[in-house]
Amino acid sequence: MVTAVQPLPRATARPPRVPAVRHLGPNWYATVMGTAIVATAGAALPAPLSGIPGLRTLCAAVWVFSFLLLAVLLCARALHWVHHRDQARAHLLDPAVAPFYGCLAMALLAVGGGALTVGRDWIGTDAAVALDAVLFTAGTVVGLAAAVAVPYLMAVRHRVEPHQATPVWLLPVVAPMVSAALGPLLVPYLPAGQAQEALLLGCVGLFGVSLLGTLLMLPLVFGRLISGGPLPLALTPTLFLVLGPLGQSTTAVGHFADVAPGVVPAPYSDGFGILEVVYGVPVMGFALLWLVFAAACVVRARRDGMRFAMTWWAFTFPVGTCVTGAEALSRRTGLVAFEWLAIGLYVVLVVAWGTAAVCTARGLVSGALLAGPRPARVGPRSATGRTR
Repeated sequence: MVTAVQPLPRATARPPRVPAVRHLGPNWYATVMGTAIVATAGAALPAPLSGIPGLRTLCAAVWVFSFLLLAVLLCARALHWVHHRDQARAHLLDPAVAPFYGCLAMALLAVGGGALTVGRDWIGTDAAVALDAVLFTAGTVVGLAAAVAVPYLMAVRHRVEPHQATPVWLLPVVAPMVSAALGPLLVPYLPAGQAQEALLLGCVGLFGVSLLGTLLMLPLVFGRLISGGPLPLALTPTLFLVLGPLGQSTTAVGHFADVAPGVVPAPYSDGFGILEVVYGVPVMGFALLWLVFAAACVVRARRDGMRFAMTWWAFTFPVGTCVTGAEALSRRTGLVAFEWLAIGLYVVLVVAWGTAAVCTARGLVSGALLAGPRPARVGPRSATGRTR
């Protein structure tokens, strides 16, 4: 007796698992950076704000929120890589997205530095040192990898044209500067002698890596603005990213000068104090000039219809680095002008953070921020060329 063989059912395509994270890019780490800098910058504010009751406790609470936000994003991004590897690879090969991998390093570093700056009030000094050591090491390794890998991909895999240059290209090369600025916080907790000096001078080396990389990238960005006209509306807030290496490098030389005495020989420790003023003051001056330029461009873009996008988080961390830079200069010079500059910039930072946070929460609730990219609209104002 012959029995009929039933055909096997055809395998049906499985829908992607965890679809909510498919379009969760590395740019989301900017939310962690922007939140952590609110806590660390607020904890070091000069008088009269430093004496406000409860300010430090509030900053500690903001740091805890940034730590929890980092943990959630690390898990979500891990799911992204596990279940949506095709999209993750596409991000690496996209010259508009790949530079945002520098945000991962800076998020790790910002939360780690905040642990020692203000988080120790809640978790204790020993736990803060251990947490910062882990996050600083991981962030520095990731930052150096991004500083090499992303420009390498841009050179050999990406196909970019000069008119495509944006301040986003600065993100990978700025990450080592964040390590340089926050690494000195760990110096006092290392054994005296070789360990402390190695970490301090290693941070100076990271300072050089980032500074020279920025000096190579920044002319490309500025040249594109002059020759190609304003950036597309959604990218206009990224002009504030230029403030990152400026404010962070000023913060870095300030931290070098703070920990150098007793770590390096006297002539060099005195030199770090001189470097803070000689380097920090002119760089902070240029940062203020760029702040006005970028703000004018944003006002223009807003008038032309710029709406909220995740690029609005560029208003937070870069401005926060200028706050910490002004704080360092106020401690070194004793000038009241730098104190009020730090206070004024901090007010701008808090307003920018609150605006970006509220708009991001709305976008998450509506699902718009995690949806797939919309097809590009072709029109007279959709190109990257000049507009009125």
